[in-house]
Amino acid sequence: MTTNIEKNGWDLRSAVDRHRSFPDTFHIPSEHARTSLQRGDAAKILVDIETKENGEIVDRGTHRMWVIVIAVLDDGYTGVLDSDPGSAENLHLSHRDVITFNAEHVCQIDQPPKDFLVQEYAQYFQ
Repeated sequence: MTTNIEKNGWDLRSAVDRHRSFPDTFHIPSEHARTSLQRGDAAKILVDIETKENGEIVDRGTHRMWVIVIAVLDDGYTGVLDSDPGSAENLHLSHRDVITFNAEHVCQIDQPPKDFLVQEYAQYFQ
């Protein structure tokens, strides 16, 4: 079975697992905060990115990236990527892509100003 990272060059990572492994240095918001996000909230999530050159893996690492919540789902969220993941020959992820994630992926929460949301993401926040 092909994983998302093999197919698309990226995959989500659990902030909860990372916190369990490094509780003194990797802090995350409470479960209540992570499961109570609302449309317009910003969530920083963990994204594992694999970089290839000429078909060979040259780097793989976890990056923290912001997404703006555009929909609250029964089991998570849909958000628009507000970070630039860069580019690589196998990476199919770009700034402003819409992705689905859940509370376990969230390592930080913020509330961007309404004018920012309307200016940058008018199609979602009119």
